[in-house]
Amino acid sequence: MQFATTRDPQSRVGLSQALAQGLAVDGGLFVPIEWPSFAVAKLDAPANDAGLAPLAQAVLQPFASGDPLQRALADICSEAFNFPAPQLWLDDTQRLGVLELFHGPTAAFKDFGARFLAAALARLAPPSGRPLHVLVATSGDTGGAVAAAFHGRPGVQVSVLYPKGLVSPTQEQQLTCWGDNVRSFAVRGRFDDCQRMVKQAFADQALRARFELTSANSINLGRLLPQTCYYWAASLRVQREQGEPVSFVVPSGNLGNATACVWARQMGAPIGEILLAHNSNRTVPDYLHDGVLRPRASVPTISNAMDVGDPSNLERLTALYPSLPALRAALDAVWVDDEATRARIRTDFARYGRIWCPHTAVAAEAHARLDAARRAGSRWLLVATAHPAKFRETVAPLIGESVPMPENLSRLFDRPSTATEIEPDIEALRRAL
Repeated sequence: MQFATTRDPQSRVGLSQALAQGLAVDGGLFVPIEWPSFAVAKLDAPANDAGLAPLAQAVLQPFASGDPLQRALADICSEAFNFPAPQLWLDDTQRLGVLELFHGPTAAFKDFGARFLAAALARLAPPSGRPLHVLVATSGDTGGAVAAAFHGRPGVQVSVLYPKGLVSPTQEQQLTCWGDNVRSFAVRGRFDDCQRMVKQAFADQALRARFELTSANSINLGRLLPQTCYYWAASLRVQREQGEPVSFVVPSGNLGNATACVWARQMGAPIGEILLAHNSNRTVPDYLHDGVLRPRASVPTISNAMDVGDPSNLERLTALYPSLPALRAALDAVWVDDEATRARIRTDFARYGRIWCPHTAVAAEAHARLDAARRAGSRWLLVATAHPAKFRETVAPLIGESVPMPENLSRLFDRPSTATEIEPDIEALRRAL
C-alpha cells in the first residue's frame, strides 16, 4: 500500500515514511491511493468491555502491506488498543446511543491514535540517526494524549504547543505535567496559531537541519487510520444486533475524527449518515450551506478542543470528494453555540442521567435538532469524545453535582507541571526549541 499527498497524487510513500514525515514535503496530507474493501461478515466486532486490537489488526493490515511495520502490526495494535470503546443505548427504543471513546489513559478519544502512532514510531529508526522530535499543536486533548503516549520513550522528544488560557485547568495539567522528554509551550494566541507554527516548522530549513521532525496532530496519517477502528467496531455491533447500519454524530474541530468516520465507511463499514457537530467555529457548516470556504480565526468556546477556524483535514475530505455536491452528499454539518451546549448538558442529565462533556453535548444538541423523520430513519450514535471530568469546572454547575474523577485523570494531579510561554510566531518557536 502506498500513500499520496493531497496536493500531488504522483508523490507516493509507504506507511512508515508517511508516519515519520507527518506532513508531506509539499504541505499536503497523506491519503491512501486505494481503499481496501472488507467482507463485513468476516470481521468480528469486539464486545463492549473488550479492546479493539484483533479488529484493528484486521482493518489496518492492508495499509501496512509491504511496509516494514507489517510484521510488527499485531504488537502495535495490542499495545495501542488495550482499552474498550463501548457503545450504549440511551433508552429502550435503541434508536439513540453513545459511543464512549474516553476510557484510555487521558480520558479522550485521541488516546487511540496517539498510542498507535507512538508504538509505530518507536519501531522506526530515523534515517538520519538523530532523535525523533514530535511537534504537536493542541486545542486541548491532543497534546495530553500525545504526551502520555510518548512520555519516557527513548530516542523521542516531544514539544506540545497549546493556546495559553484557552484550555480547561484539567487539560492544562495533562499538557504540562510530564517533564523528561516532553516539553510544553503555552502560546500567547489561539489554536490556529499553534497549528500554523507547527506547519511552518516543517517548512523551516533551519529547524529541519537541526531536528528529525514529525507531527502527532491529526495531520499525521498514524493518528487517523487507527481512529477508523472504533467506527468499525460500533457499526459492526449495531449491524449484528439490529440488522441495519448506524449513523454517527461526530463532534468536529480539526476534522480528524470526522475523516476517520468517513474513511471507515469508504472501506465498507456499515455506516449510514455522518453528521458533523461544530461549535461556534462554523467554517465547515457554512461551507456546506453556501458553498464558500471562509477560513477564519477560531472563536473560544466551552467545547475548546473543537475551537478550530481553519480545519486541516478538510483537505483530506475534499480530496475524497472533490466536488461540493459530492461532499454534501457524503456528510452534513451543523453548529451549536455555548448557550445551547449548556442547555443540552442540563437537559440530558435530567432525561438520561448522563453527564456529557461540552463536546459530546454539542453532538447531542445537533442530533436533537434533526427533524423527527430523520431521527427516526436511522439508529444514531453520539460520539462521546472526552470524559466530563476534564471539564468539571464547566459541567458541575450545570448539573448541580460534582463530576466523578476517573483514576487515570486523578493520578496526573500528583505530578508537578511546567510550561514555557512563547509568542505565536515561528521565530519564537525556533528559539524555544
